[in-house]
Amino acid sequence: MASDSFSFKQFTIWQNQCAMKVGTDGTLLGAWAGGGHRLLDIGTGTGLIALMMAQRFPSAHISAIDIDEAACMQAQENVEVSPFSRRVTIVHADLQTFADGTAVKGLFDSIVSNPPFFEESLVCPDNQRTLARHTVQLSYQVLMTCVSQLLADDGEFSVIIPAECQSRLESEAHLAGLFKSRECRVRTTPRKPVRRCLLAFRKHLPDCVELTEGVIELAPKERSPWYVELTNDFYL
Repeated sequence: MASDSFSFKQFTIWQNQCAMKVGTDGTLLGAWAGGGHRLLDIGTGTGLIALMMAQRFPSAHISAIDIDEAACMQAQENVEVSPFSRRVTIVHADLQTFADGTAVKGLFDSIVSNPPFFEESLVCPDNQRTLARHTVQLSYQVLMTCVSQLLADDGEFSVIIPAECQSRLESEAHLAGLFKSRECRVRTTPRKPVRRCLLAFRKHLPDCVELTEGVIELAPKERSPWYVELTNDFYL
């Protein structure tokens, strides 16, 4: 059973009211994503990624949205007791409503998301967990269309997804006018297949795609040098 809280070097995440707890996916994305002055975190949950981005980019102002009211309340609590409370705003809204209501299109020079990813599996009877884990309310098509609308011309959208979802997501990105600029394929151990993909997209076709690969653990409970370096500013 997950703990009610998780402490990082500069902030603590309380998570007892959220369906999705602090995990490797969110930590990977928060440590890897590109930044800027105006950031948007889609599906913020506990507020983990928003707070990581606030720590990494001291001049950034972050808007963090979630469709789950309980998650927003918990994210707000986590933000208020952090050192970054003046720079992170929590918004209770679904992505389409938020995008339609944003007065300035192309506002954000960095957008991040750890989106729901179970597209075809059985829907969980727990409605809160369904919102967090399944694409019932946020399909890849909606995600990419709204990101294209909200992203600045020279901005970057960063996302983490299961490897088996990569082709589908990239197809929707292409249809929305977004082009992959960076990719990091992540294995849990050196001998395991790639389980997660960190992907970054831009509005203009890059000269080349930056391709890297990372491994989380060399052995059980032995973090790899790559993962240690990536997350060193956060883990105690």
